[in-house]
Amino acid sequence: MIWLIALLWIIAIAAELSDMFDGMAARHYNLTSDFGRLFDPFADTLMQITCFLCFVLDGILPAFLFLVVLYREFGILLIRNLMLKKGITMGARISGKVKTVTYIIAGAIALLYASIVRLSALEFLQPVVKIAYIVKIAAIAVFCLSVLFSVLSFFDYLVVYRKTTKKTSA
Repeated sequence: MIWLIALLWIIAIAAELSDMFDGMAARHYNLTSDFGRLFDPFADTLMQITCFLCFVLDGILPAFLFLVVLYREFGILLIRNLMLKKGITMGARISGKVKTVTYIIAGAIALLYASIVRLSALEFLQPVVKIAYIVKIAAIAVFCLSVLFSVLSFFDYLVVYRKTTKKTSA
């Protein structure tokens, strides 16, 4: 059991760090491409949605918050496809990056809660189990904040889409 929890943390940290270093290297060496601008946010979204679904199934994340995130992501996909149809590639925006950071923080807190619950059988961790409820409340609070940032970033992307559409049709 302990090795599985450790493995989950290693995978989560490695995924986020590799994404961060990939982006830093692409910008530093000017290796950005239209494909990268589309695929990187897509890959990030797949990972985040998968993690969030696991947290819903584990009873940590309320399903309605997950649905808002899911609908937002489908909405962004639609906007990006509509822009691509006009020959415009829209990569991640600052609002999307802020949303992603809150997703990562929420996921880390939820994973901490899940780890505490699963390790609660170990005698030496019994004092830590008492804070599990507080950690779960913190995870839900940050999930709520991330959903708010998610919705706000959707409207940011929508504004960019509308401005771009007006320019290309004029």
